[in-house]
Amino acid sequence: MVLAAFVIAASLLVDRALGDPRTPLHPVALLGRFIGWWGVPSRYPVRLQRIAGVFLCLLTASLFAAPFLLFERLAPWYLYLIAGPFMLKACFAWRALEEHTRAVADALSTDIGSGRKQAAMMVSRETSDLGGEEVLSAAYESLTENLVDSIIAPLLYFAVFGLAGAAFYRAANTMDAMLGYRDEREQLGWCPARLDDLLTFIPARAAGIILLGYFAVRGRFSEAYAALRRDAQKRPGPNGGIPMAIIAGGVGVRFRKPGGYEIGIPERALEAAGDDLIRAVRSALLIFALIAIAALFLLQAMSNT
Repeated sequence: MVLAAFVIAASLLVDRALGDPRTPLHPVALLGRFIGWWGVPSRYPVRLQRIAGVFLCLLTASLFAAPFLLFERLAPWYLYLIAGPFMLKACFAWRALEEHTRAVADALSTDIGSGRKQAAMMVSRETSDLGGEEVLSAAYESLTENLVDSIIAPLLYFAVFGLAGAAFYRAANTMDAMLGYRDEREQLGWCPARLDDLLTFIPARAAGIILLGYFAVRGRFSEAYAALRRDAQKRPGPNGGIPMAIIAGGVGVRFRKPGGYEIGIPERALEAAGDDLIRAVRSALLIFALIAIAALFLLQAMSNT
């Protein structure tokens, strides 16, 4: 457990130092290509798509997690300390998430067309007709939702289930991101979407509690909690709206998807609130990491008594 605590801390340092290497050999890039190969609805008869999706979803997550499990079970402790942080870091993205978000804001300050193109790299919605505030909203929505999906959830599953747990979650979340849509992929993506909802349920609520505590310290608890109560269910799915609503309310901004939803109340413009939004995400992550590390040390102490 002490080794796991070290791996969490070291993986965050690795992330801040290196970010996400842009290489087709990155484990998640390889995973994405595999999902892209089998995740084509036309490969399967319509009546078999849901069955195929269930089988291939579980197979993909298991295959992706297997090397992580074998390494954790077979590697000597000193190799685990050296390689473990890099393997865990492959399952989450913190620095890259911030960099992508800032890239949208920077591009938008120069040209709205550039801002739209950068936003299109972060979200699945059509961005070609979005106004400036809507472009920023798309970027900051992705940032706040991915506090859970891309950072806290993998770290939580690592703390509980080890490297294989983090890898299994990353595979499920990646499949949902690629296939979990209400279009021709709906039947094939049914299992990935449901699995992601299930696995993200606890991490989203853990992040929500941490965010409410963060905004309580900053004197914005009532606004954050009101937004949670009012807006968390406006976004599709049971989880993504939780961090989005709390952060929108706590910072005092509105996230808006044209034709979809509005979350928060615009006390200030998104352009002026960018640093506070990133600070809230960063603070929640670091608080969670400290709690996880402390819990691992405590469990180790209890097991030794």
